[in-house]
Amino acid sequence: MMRINLLPHRELKRKARQQQFAVLSGLTVAAGVLIIWGVHEMVVGKISQQQARNQYLQNEIALLDRQIAEIKLIREKIQQLVSRKQIVESLQADRVKVVHMLDQVARRIPDGVNLKNFKQDEQHLHLSGYAQSNAWVSTLMRNLDASPWFESPLLIEIKAVTIDGKRLNEFDLNVRLSELPKVEETTEIITVADRVGEQ
Repeated sequence: MMRINLLPHRELKRKARQQQFAVLSGLTVAAGVLIIWGVHEMVVGKISQQQARNQYLQNEIALLDRQIAEIKLIREKIQQLVSRKQIVESLQADRVKVVHMLDQVARRIPDGVNLKNFKQDEQHLHLSGYAQSNAWVSTLMRNLDASPWFESPLLIEIKAVTIDGKRLNEFDLNVRLSELPKVEETTEIITVADRVGEQ
């Protein structure tokens, strides 16, 4: 005997397919949401990590900037101290040189010459005074030229004058100071005052 299925099988299949499609769609949507959420969390984590790194770098850069500023100040202070030290050393050397220069002038003045004025202008020394004769001026120039402290004496002017009834020669001359090595302060010095006292 033949069996006839009177149930609407096509409709049942359609409903089954619709249910299956709905389940698959739900699963797909859920999987998509999970994937999007996971990617979002990963991106947020990466952003937070990068922001933390950026903040760390900014803090380190600020620290380095402060250290660089401190180093710059230290270098400026060092440069100032070096400049002061050089000035002090220069003054110390000049002080010793002046003493030796005065000593040399006192030693080189012959008996017939009296100085009334001398002035140092950088590497030149200007001498003016009175001599009993022109020969004494020549002797003074030769003595200065023979000194290791002086070179190239140059007579600017010499003229006859009468002072206290005595006929004298008034002279002006320039002499250049030589470049000499450092001198020791322990060297024996004869001052101009000592020289005058001897005369």
